Amino acid sequence: MGLPDGAPSGLEGSVKEQELASLFQRNREWAKSMTDRDPEFFSRLVRQQTPEYLWIGCSDARVPANDLIGMAPGELFVHRNIANLVHNIDINLMSVLEYAVNVLKTRHIIVCGHYGCGGVRAAMDRQEFGLIDNWLRKIKDIYAANKKALDREPDPERRLNLLCEINVRQQAHNICHTSIVQNAWRAGQELVVHGWIYSIADGLIKDLGIRIDGPQALEPIYVFPGFELDIGF
Repeated sequence: MGLPDGAPSGLEGSVKEQELASLFQRNREWAKSMTDRDPEFFSRLVRQQTPEYLWIGCSDARVPANDLIGMAPGELFVHRNIANLVHNIDINLMSVLEYAVNVLKTRHIIVCGHYGCGGVRAAMDRQEFGLIDNWLRKIKDIYAANKKALDREPDPERRLNLLCEINVRQQAHNICHTSIVQNAWRAGQELVVHGWIYSIADGLIKDLGIRIDGPQALEPIYVFPGFELDIGF
């Protein structure tokens, strides 16, 4: 009896298993290196998780959150998705946000995009990719809202990177539009939302100057009741 179409042969299966086994070996080496440097490292992690930062970034494998800012496990709470989008109906992200703000008492939320983002590029292309088209529709909306500024840039790559920056700005504001963040502000909790962008070409992060620590920076239509004095209603 032959193998089903697409099934690996014995040799192919063995190679694939060896590839996976190498990952476990790397894990053992990493764990040993951590305990060699700090014998109490893992015992501390088991006892507590108190990160002051929530990172909302892109799923791109070239953008590893902890590594970019030199933080160890336990120091950064992370959520990643394609093109670092903040959908208010994304129950995964909203659950992460609620846990970070209400339980971990995170003080900083960082939305970090990256130049040359494949998700942003796909949204700019008038092509059909499949299910992801529904996810990326929000970026098309951002393009439409900023069409004049974007169309003034003749270079396609610079236009792409400009949209990557605008997307970060919009997602940072989307975070602030949630009742989770605004309820924290109302309760007097220290919480600041930042917008950054990363360059894969040189490994550096750029601060886009987005720093929101209260409802005064938001359009009034997005502000929940209780902030009338703060925003001048």
